Amino acid sequence: MKKLPKKSNKYELLSPAGSFASLRAAIDSGANAVYFGIRDFNMRAGAQNFSVADLKKIDEICKSKKVKKYLTLNVIVYDNELKRIEQILKQAKKYIDAVICWDLSVIELCKKLKIPFHISTQASISNSMSAKFYKKLGAERIILARELNLKQIKEIAKIIDVECFVHGAMCVSVSGRCFTSQFLFGKSANRGECLQPCRRSYQVKDEDGNELKLENNTVMSAKDLCALPFIEQLKEAGVVAFKIEGRNREPEYVATTTKVYRKALDKKLSEQEIKESLKELNKVYTKGFSSGFLIKIPTADDFSKEEHSSSTHRKEFLGKIIHYFDKIQVGVLRMSSGHIKIGDEILVTSDKTGLIRMKVERLEVNNKPVKQAKKGDEVGIKIPNAKKNDKIYLVVEK
Repeated sequence: MKKLPKKSNKYELLSPAGSFASLRAAIDSGANAVYFGIRDFNMRAGAQNFSVADLKKIDEICKSKKVKKYLTLNVIVYDNELKRIEQILKQAKKYIDAVICWDLSVIELCKKLKIPFHISTQASISNSMSAKFYKKLGAERIILARELNLKQIKEIAKIIDVECFVHGAMCVSVSGRCFTSQFLFGKSANRGECLQPCRRSYQVKDEDGNELKLENNTVMSAKDLCALPFIEQLKEAGVVAFKIEGRNREPEYVATTTKVYRKALDKKLSEQEIKESLKELNKVYTKGFSSGFLIKIPTADDFSKEEHSSSTHRKEFLGKIIHYFDKIQVGVLRMSSGHIKIGDEILVTSDKTGLIRMKVERLEVNNKPVKQAKKGDEVGIKIPNAKKNDKIYLVVEK
């Protein structure tokens, strides 16, 4: 069995779970808690998400590792949805530890059903008076607005337990208040449907058709938040829960970010360890790193020049495991594309396995050792704890 990273009791690390694969990756990588959404009612409608029927399975997976479960019901809610929201809460109550919400109707339903609730960052809580208001309402915790600095966080943390985003995508507008996606595509950010038009490249034209060439044409694309270099200051500010954004991201993103921040919460990292950790974070999806509003007001340097990910590594699909032999822990990979050789780094993933990242030490084709295999081959690889139908990807440095 793989040894889990040590988990600190003092600080809670929340990781995103947009699928069962990401859920397992988060748990295996050391998360204290996971947050996830029910389809139609959370701020990441584009993620795989879960159904009410999945809650029992989520509970079973998390309970065995003593991981807390937070259900996000953090979109704006309409009258015709209130009955369904109440039904979801009634069914979810025995399987979750708290609800993340901000619409007062959901807060009222949580109070009625006696379900603990945390106030979402969508409420944009940015001052002590607001914190006191939600505390009086019965909130156990508030997830702060992204537009706060360390000094402001410290004052609010004296009033109520605070949760703070430490890594992931940043909104170019005041979080969740942008209407660009709604205007352009009819997809509302406040319903979790944002298509992120801010990430795109743009050209400037006047009414006569004259164009301006911009040095950086991704003029609205914010870099990702990365609080790792000053995580100790967040601890000192009184933050009790550290949150990773990314329910739309792949399991390898969840695993890597969780492992890095797990280590940073359990001990004070040296400068060298921070540099090494940043290299790891750069291997998975990123738009470049920024301190957000935590240290200073963002400047032009906090906008990304990449329309897509600037990660240093990417993955290439190789195929699926068509047979798995538990006793010897060997999987037979049917190569659908590409090639693989000894020494390559691979990702093995599925909803049942979560994520395995490993180097290939031995390959066999027709029960004979080989140095490499290609498309069309059925190749044996020793992969601990894998399963039939797991997908295998080659990790490639860009």
